[in-house]
Amino acid sequence: MEYTSGGASWREALRTAASGLFSRPAGRRRSPWSIGVPLIAIAAGLLFTTSATTANGTSLREDRRPQLAQLIEDRRERVEESDERRAALRTEVEAATQALAGSDTPIAEQRNRGDASLQGAGFTALKGPGLTVELDDAPRLNETRPGNPSNDDLVVHQSDVQAVVNALWAGGAEAMSIMGVRVISTSAVRCVGNTLLLHGRVYSPPFRITAIGDPARLRGALDASDGVRLFRDAVDHFGLGYQETVEGSVTVPAYDGSSALSEVEVPK
Repeated sequence: MEYTSGGASWREALRTAASGLFSRPAGRRRSPWSIGVPLIAIAAGLLFTTSATTANGTSLREDRRPQLAQLIEDRRERVEESDERRAALRTEVEAATQALAGSDTPIAEQRNRGDASLQGAGFTALKGPGLTVELDDAPRLNETRPGNPSNDDLVVHQSDVQAVVNALWAGGAEAMSIMGVRVISTSAVRCVGNTLLLHGRVYSPPFRITAIGDPARLRGALDASDGVRLFRDAVDHFGLGYQETVEGSVTVPAYDGSSALSEVEVPK
């Protein structure tokens, strides 16, 4: 429904109200309706005018989800463009460093020192046996579930992902990826609603966490984790998804994000 802006509807309501309030046929008592109806007309005119002013020619019930989806898509494209530019600049830096290392001994020594630390820092791909853990939200069913769980009970939370990641590290994982993205010491796992935010990208469940290491030790560490045990209990009660897959040979990609630190503290 569209309402006209300005004072036209308001003036019309006032005229209607005034005619009802101040005009009374001679010899008749004023009934409650003769007062109530004009007051209702005044309130309606005020409501219509306020709605018209607020809407400013637009629909108040307009669905904003398409605009939000477009905003997310625009930001995703900007992130991809930034990634491509970063990769190109890194290639240029590597080429310039390689050229200087051929004629400058100190630069060559520092380059060799840095190369020796690449694998430990996660900047090279690693292949070997390991374990993949998959966490998923519970299916959305219409029937009532036992215990009347809330929506929060039916989704994977940040603490659930962190519990699995910490347990795999404790189990001797040599390298790890989440949704195919390498996890390093500065990686932060955050959840926004039921989505995962990692290195500036958003991922939807199911969340796949892959670790390279001894599968038996990794599974033992998962079994010993209190956080993982709580999630497994939720799997049994609410129908969330949890699956462990032993990998005979799996590749964890190299980390290709920024290595710059915004804040560093030297341990005492």
